[in-house]
Amino acid sequence: MAYLTSATNLPEGDLQTLIQMSGLRRINILAWRDLADPEAGGSELHAHQVAGEWSEAGLDVTFRTSYASGHRTIGRRAGYQVIRRAGRYLIFPRAVAGELAGFHGKRDALVEIWNGVPFFSPLWASGPKMVFLHHPHQLLWPIVLSPNLARVGSFLERRIAPPCYRSIPIVTLSESSKKSLTQDLGLPPQHIYVVEPGIDSGFSPGDSRSEQPLVLAVGRLMPSKRFDTLIEMMLEVRKDVPRACVEIIGDGYARDDIEKLVQKHSAESWFKLCGRVNDRELLAAYRRAWVIASPSITEGWGMVLTEAAACGIPAVATDIPGHRDAVEDGVTGILVNNDGHFVDNLVDLLSDKNRRESLGKAAHQRSSRYNWNRTATEAFRVLASTVHHDR
Repeated sequence: MAYLTSATNLPEGDLQTLIQMSGLRRINILAWRDLADPEAGGSELHAHQVAGEWSEAGLDVTFRTSYASGHRTIGRRAGYQVIRRAGRYLIFPRAVAGELAGFHGKRDALVEIWNGVPFFSPLWASGPKMVFLHHPHQLLWPIVLSPNLARVGSFLERRIAPPCYRSIPIVTLSESSKKSLTQDLGLPPQHIYVVEPGIDSGFSPGDSRSEQPLVLAVGRLMPSKRFDTLIEMMLEVRKDVPRACVEIIGDGYARDDIEKLVQKHSAESWFKLCGRVNDRELLAAYRRAWVIASPSITEGWGMVLTEAAACGIPAVATDIPGHRDAVEDGVTGILVNNDGHFVDNLVDLLSDKNRRESLGKAAHQRSSRYNWNRTATEAFRVLASTVHHDR
């Protein structure tokens, strides 16, 4: 028996060809939540796109995740089956028990999405397997959990889990995230594969730019996104660009805090909280924006920046792993190290049409490299490399 230890050992080919060569037909995916969850974000979108591409190419994909309010326990989306059982915390033991008992059906391979809390699949799952891990979560634990639980989560992620994952292929989104996984979690770089995310082909430039200088932000309403800080920064921006306004698209448990902050600053005339929107509304928002802003403290990539780029919109974003790959600093947008620089660069771009359009044009050109079929193909190449073949 020969074990393919590197994804590069598989020859080039389209997804259907790789599937035929691998012998894999049925893939089970374990995830904390799916795209139907009210707080779904980039990780869930990524998983949905990959699962959909795999299903379209002929794989039988089952996606095991937690309950999502208002959605059926068992359903289908984009060709793959979704099983939603157990709550946010019980999903981990119950999904593992379900796999061990065969409740999710016979599988040829397993994919785990490690989103903060792992499923520890290397300890119990036999056969071909791999992990999606977008970024470490050390900065998120104290923000989303109580101090005691945050310490437990951090200890689990940094000390307990990494030794279990040293020999399993891990797919991440960017070179900067790979470096972070290596440095912060001690995961061996030779087992970490960078597969960039894709962009839906529907994202493209339009001619409906807002008459007012519009800053757009998109993402889950949670503290790590720092949308509250964006509002504070916009107060400073408006001193130099009085007509500047901001829209935030997304929903989450921080919504009440953001709304209170808006009321505190009497910002209702220039601030709009749009909630979750459909694809058509999101595209329209990108097309009317002047700048996309992301003051987040941690990202695996920053897919909203790439979607905006496909619409010709430059970014101002924090200089963090993930953003460093989604934004080419000084070419497709600006990366900043502190809130003062964030304000300065928002003012500069909102005030300088030529520079804004130059960065937007470069962002649109660079976005052409991102394709979901390519993402799904390269991710499957990594998974297929774990299959044992006879010499």
